[in-house]
Formats: sequence, structure tokens, C-alpha cells
Amino acid sequence: MSLNSKRIVVFVLGVAQAAGTARYMRNRLLEVLSEGYILAARARGLRERTVILTHALRNAMIPILTIYGMSLPLLLGGAVLIETVFAWPGLGQLGVEAVRGRDYPVILATTMMSAVLVVLGNLLADVTYAIVDPRISLGKEKPA
Repeated sequence: MSLNSKRIVVFVLGVAQAAGTARYMRNRLLEVLSEGYILAARARGLRERTVILTHALRNAMIPILTIYGMSLPLLLGGAVLIETVFAWPGLGQLGVEAVRGRDYPVILATTMMSAVLVVLGNLLADVTYAIVDPRISLGKEKPA
């Protein structure tokens, strides 16, 4: 597979989720902008850019991080579809050929890869929660 073909696969897999995510992010940001702490930040005289980037965007990002964390394994499923339709070699087509040929070790490996992506996606989402929202901690208990 050439470099341009790889770029096309990445582009197709990314654009498929971009529209839905942008729409969801817009709706979530509009909800957050009507919250009381946003009005309080504006009343303190903060610039609109600071209000949106510091206060609103951070709180609106939490559901988006969940969506992206859970969609990491879906990229593998999208790769299966795209690689099978366009007959491009890759992990997706390898999994399909393994199912057709009843190659159980390869089927187990691709399934394990999907399971690792689920766990990795959840871990990345949880860690970025703590980065985005300071109210969320990583389990560090404060001494009594």
C-alpha cells in the first residue's frame, strides 16, 4: 500500500466521525455557555475568548473525550470495511481472510487487538478527564 493510499484510509476513517463529533460538540458547548459559572466569569470582566477556552470548552470536552475513547476500536472496524471493499492489505483485511480461512490464532490476535484498543481508549479517556477538568483526580487521596 502506497503512502497516498494510507493517507486516504486515515482521511476516510477520520472524516466519518468528524461531522458527528462537531455537531455534538457544538450542542454541548451551547449548553455549557448558558451555565451559571459562565455568566459569573463574564460578570467578572473576563474576555470572551478566555471564558470560552478556559471555562466552557474544558467542561464541554468531557463527553467528547468519552466518545473518542470508545471509538478507538471502531477505527479497526472501519479499517476492516475499507480494506475489504478496496482490497487494500492491512490488519482489517487480514482479519477477514482469517475468518474465511478459519485461521483461529489470527482471529484471536485481531480480537485481542480490539480488546486492547478498548482498554487503551478507556484509559486515555480517563487520563484526559483529569487533564481537562481539575475537579477530577487520578485517585490521589489527600491525607486527613
